[in-house]
Amino acid sequence: MPSREPAAEDAASEGRTAEGMAGQEQIIRVPAQLAQLLIGLRRQQGLSQAALAQRAGGISQARLSALELNPGRFTLERLLLILAALDLELVVRPRRRRPEPAEW
Repeated sequence: MPSREPAAEDAASEGRTAEGMAGQEQIIRVPAQLAQLLIGLRRQQGLSQAALAQRAGGISQARLSALELNPGRFTLERLLLILAALDLELVVRPRRRRPEPAEW
């Protein structure tokens, strides 16, 4: 069985998706999760890439598309502009530790 990123597994096991997160916090630990979340929220709000790009301070649709495809290239400034355009905010908190599995 292929291994999955821990946060992706957490989200899947808790039934969270970008489309169904209204009012919920999302844990992002890898860039691909950020891209999936932002794409889902953009679509949920009925925004095209061009409309979101314009709302986010006039970046081009091509640049937004490139960021969705390669989210590791986000600058903090661009990320904050896009989050604000989607009516979101960034929250930083200590990482929750998972309990060690009990040995049998």
